[in-house]
Amino acid sequence: MSDFDSELDATGLNCPLPILRAKKALAGLELNQTLKIIATDPGSVKDFEAFCKQTGNELISSGEEDGKFLFMIKKAS
Repeated sequence: MSDFDSELDATGLNCPLPILRAKKALAGLELNQTLKIIATDPGSVKDFEAFCKQTGNELISSGEEDGKFLFMIKKAS
């Protein structure tokens, strides 16, 4: 998870704040740019899967590292 255009640190935030901040961050990106998100809310795993399905953005990867959840989302719309 090293190729990204912008990073969002959503650690310590609970639903729906990580999604809302990601939506705002994606709005500032160009088409096909990638946003890396770092979150600590366990619910964010399902939240970001649903978010990407609803918005058409591509969830490139998701994983957990050192107690944090990492997501890579490519802006598709």
